[in-house]
Amino acid sequence: MPPERLPAFSLIAPPYRDYLELSPEDALPARPGVLWGAGLVWNMDQGRADAHLRFAAARPGGLPLLVVLPAADSLRRLKPRVLEIVEDTRPHSILPQHPKPSPEEIAHLLRREPDVLAGEILDFLIWRGLHLDQETRRILRRMIELSANVATLSAVARGVYLSRRALGRRFKDRGLPVPSHWLQFCRVLRAIMRLQNSDASLFDIARSMGYPDGFTLSNQMERILGVRPSFARERFGWEWVLEAWLLRERECGGLLQALKGPTPSRAETPMEASAAAPEEPVGNPAEGDADGPADESEAKRNGAAA
Repeated sequence: MPPERLPAFSLIAPPYRDYLELSPEDALPARPGVLWGAGLVWNMDQGRADAHLRFAAARPGGLPLLVVLPAADSLRRLKPRVLEIVEDTRPHSILPQHPKPSPEEIAHLLRREPDVLAGEILDFLIWRGLHLDQETRRILRRMIELSANVATLSAVARGVYLSRRALGRRFKDRGLPVPSHWLQFCRVLRAIMRLQNSDASLFDIARSMGYPDGFTLSNQMERILGVRPSFARERFGWEWVLEAWLLRERECGGLLQALKGPTPSRAETPMEASAAAPEEPVGNPAEGDADGPADESEAKRNGAAA
């Protein structure tokens, strides 16, 4: 009996036990949160026509794409086409040909921390249509790197060799969220990736990252993203986290640049989207100021890294 094969497209979603078949003619929901934590799997051995490419390239922001390459003999003939597809669709992961990768393997790939987080974030921002000049990309990359060990905007400004005021002006002039918000988000993102990849308690993760306690980190997560740690721990991946933050920033006026493609008028929280059962497409889901605060002691008290 031949092995069971994945169709050209399928979705995998929490709790990551099985696949849901999709067609390029299917319309994925545009409402934020419905697909957060899901992954779109493209088996190129079963379909690599222009319609498949358009479907993958036009997927909603925050839905990572995992590409399963065609068999080796096809891959040699189609190498230029495959490279074009990879360039146009910005896949999260590329897998060798397999009739049907296990859901556990796909879930592991979704929650795996990027080797170079700053580079992945910048690639995602450009894919989502943000215009970042070379110097701003350099500054953002350095800020993301610094967020692993730095909890205050003053320390970030020193790390990029700019004053807090000059740093704030650069981001404001380009219609981007203020630097303090970038730092807060990057620290929360790192905490979420640790939640997804370890059994450590929220308290231990929070303390290891310089937050006073788990309650402070939980409140920061809810304020920035509209999610609680239990929600973020069960929905693997980092792309949906970044997308959630961009939509929150756009909703509150912090992001003035337009995002590529159709975007909803209101950035719902994932909890709100999960509560809206009629449009649920997956099989079995689990449930200010540009310079920041006046002094660093306030940032430390709030655990906000502002």
